[in-house]
Amino acid sequence: MRNTVRQILDKIKIDEYSTTPKYKQIVNSVLTGIERGTIKLNEVLPSINELSMLFDISRDTAEKAYKYLKTLGILDSVPGKGFYIKSVHYRQKRRIFLLFNKLSPHKKIIYDAFVETLGDDVAIDFYVYNNNFRLFRELIEGQDGTYTHYVIIAHFLEGGERAIDVLNQLPKEKLIILDKLVPGITGEYAAVYENFEKDLFNSLIEAEDLLRKYQVLKLIFPSYSYHAKEIMIGFQKFCTEYGFAYKIISDVTTEPLAAGELYINLMEDDLVMLIKRVKASGLRVGDELGILSYNETPLKEIILDGITVISTDFQKMGQTAARLVMDNSTEHLENPFRLIVRKSV
Repeated sequence: MRNTVRQILDKIKIDEYSTTPKYKQIVNSVLTGIERGTIKLNEVLPSINELSMLFDISRDTAEKAYKYLKTLGILDSVPGKGFYIKSVHYRQKRRIFLLFNKLSPHKKIIYDAFVETLGDDVAIDFYVYNNNFRLFRELIEGQDGTYTHYVIIAHFLEGGERAIDVLNQLPKEKLIILDKLVPGITGEYAAVYENFEKDLFNSLIEAEDLLRKYQVLKLIFPSYSYHAKEIMIGFQKFCTEYGFAYKIISDVTTEPLAAGELYINLMEDDLVMLIKRVKASGLRVGDELGILSYNETPLKEIILDGITVISTDFQKMGQTAARLVMDNSTEHLENPFRLIVRKSV
């Protein structure tokens, strides 16, 4: 029995929680329906106006979805008949549940590299939980279980100790953990991770000659943060072994600034506040006061004629994660980390 247009509309799903573009969600819904046999050859799809009205999306979004399906050879249209299923032979090789803790410039680099490396024959449902454990749990427990892979970054402001119980519910052969390893995951799963303590320690060793012109190194580590505590351990270890005076501070807004200090920031908001305060103080960055920032972004190449950074290779992380998906691998791979010297140190 053929579906009515109304029945096909019911098979198209747009998830407002998902960060995946809505046109792509429409495309993925149609392709999933074809693969499951619930949308059949020659069946008529809703008009662009019907899609726009039902899902409260623009005509441009609906048109973009249908144009994409046309380029795949799935959809065609004829005057008077509208849009109909031309072919049911297309099969998506993979369907991926992609879950990030937040949107940021460096997370976008991971996402773009991941998507580009995988190519077009993959459906990606992309979600962001804003470091909130409750939303993290709801999104994972609410997924439909039809994904070929689950690619997840697990960072939390609080409640993270319970993440292991949620992650262990997922099939491990389909799980890929990004950025930070989560102790306690059972079974064979894949990971592309940072070695936070070693990475920071080795990068500071590489920068030692530049750091020697400063009397005190200060790490800004907010008390309410999702960053790995291993970063502090690596910082303390370096300062102790190489004879640097150091201090760990939680609030850069109240810390007195003085010549001869170098600040290492983790959060972008702290970097902005630090730069504002340094400019107001009249201290010369890279001469009287140094700034070393965690995580490379395009803007850091420009700000203050260049901010020195220590950073994992986010593009490489996205590319490696995609390769693990394509190979159905359960490898654990440490992601490259690097020092980029600019004028701020």
